[in-house]
Amino acid sequence: MARRLSIVSVVFAFVAAVGPAGAQQNRIDAVTPMAPEHAAYGPLPVGVRTITATDHDRVDVLNTKAGAGVARRDRTLTVEIWYPAAPAAAQPPGGEYRTISRDPSRAVTLHGKAVRDAAPEAAGARYPLVILSHGYPGNRYLLGHLAENLASKGFVAASIDHPDSTYDDLKAFVSTLYNRPYDQLFVLDELDRLSRPESGSFLAGIVDASRTAIVGYSMGGYGLLNVLGAGFTDAVIASPNAPPNRLLFARAASNPAYQRRADPRIKAAIALAPWGLPGGTWDAEGLKSITTPILFVAGSADDVSGYEKGTRAMFLAATGADRYLLTFLNGSHNVAAPIPAPAEAHAYSESLKLFPFMHYADPVWDTVRSNNILQHFATVFLSVHLKGERDMQAFLDLVPRGADGVYSAERDGRTKPDHTYWKGFKPRTAAGLVLERLLPGKEGGGR
Repeated sequence: MARRLSIVSVVFAFVAAVGPAGAQQNRIDAVTPMAPEHAAYGPLPVGVRTITATDHDRVDVLNTKAGAGVARRDRTLTVEIWYPAAPAAAQPPGGEYRTISRDPSRAVTLHGKAVRDAAPEAAGARYPLVILSHGYPGNRYLLGHLAENLASKGFVAASIDHPDSTYDDLKAFVSTLYNRPYDQLFVLDELDRLSRPESGSFLAGIVDASRTAIVGYSMGGYGLLNVLGAGFTDAVIASPNAPPNRLLFARAASNPAYQRRADPRIKAAIALAPWGLPGGTWDAEGLKSITTPILFVAGSADDVSGYEKGTRAMFLAATGADRYLLTFLNGSHNVAAPIPAPAEAHAYSESLKLFPFMHYADPVWDTVRSNNILQHFATVFLSVHLKGERDMQAFLDLVPRGADGVYSAERDGRTKPDHTYWKGFKPRTAAGLVLERLLPGKEGGGR
């Protein structure tokens, strides 16, 4: 017995010594054998660069006092940009991202396929733009798995660090409520400017901002819906938790000057667990103003943004749009969107009084698997709406409940006439998923 305990002790010591080194690989580019077809990385090498952009004289909501004049200041955003690249021979594929975890005292190194500062691939046509907007709190790497994946397939993906809303710069919530739509639109304008030949930027000639999509998670989804034309309600503008002096009125449904249609450059959107409807941020009339094709993604057990009275209610109410709802049954708020929890987020944080792991993970769904499912559907949806690849539509025209599909194929893989399983999914792997579609003018109902 003593010898057995000694052997166990040695094994535990080995795991303690070797395990963290392996865990700290912190991959954001994993694709599991169960992944659907379009989760796989595309054929293009990926480059990554970091830029900053300053929106001058933005409203400074944190220093604006009720009943006083509006304060203003410059607002500088850091943006991570992934793009199809032509790396030099001395730049092997793969690189790292040095950042922090949900506990800002813990440094993190993430690993993926992108090559830092690689030259852009400029031989082909210009690439559509995808802007990614994280939750509260988050940072520009929280959706990095999706950004890197899309860049390998011929998109330029730009992910924003939203000031006052990141792990190490977390301030009062009113700043996020006010600034999200402005940040998203400013980044679109800035990258459109940098895409022009005279800008001198590495983005010149490789970005086509006239074909843009926005992907927003949680508070990023909140900003996205307002950018698409869903104006805020008068009730939320006047609520005690709203920014002072009715600042949200500038983007309210009742404001005649508010643009109730998306910027024409925005051709598609993906709203991941978008926040706000249960608290009255929008009403059904405001959501009807959305006409941009949109993919909603949610867990049916989302206890932050809500599901039946949250994301699914938004999906049903957005009757002006061709829209989809991808539901992860029993998934919570974190399903599909965040990167896998870094090893440094596994241990309890005394400063935060929580396990940072739970900021990334879902209690039911494996993170890598749900990331892969999102990568698949984002690739398909954006390829249809930003690239005009109509053959990709077959991956969206599905039996609504994955479990109801019939997998019927010959030994050589050819499908039989009675095959109705989700296209691109391996046998049994669509279980737990639902994909619904409603066309403009359709209100939908119970499943």
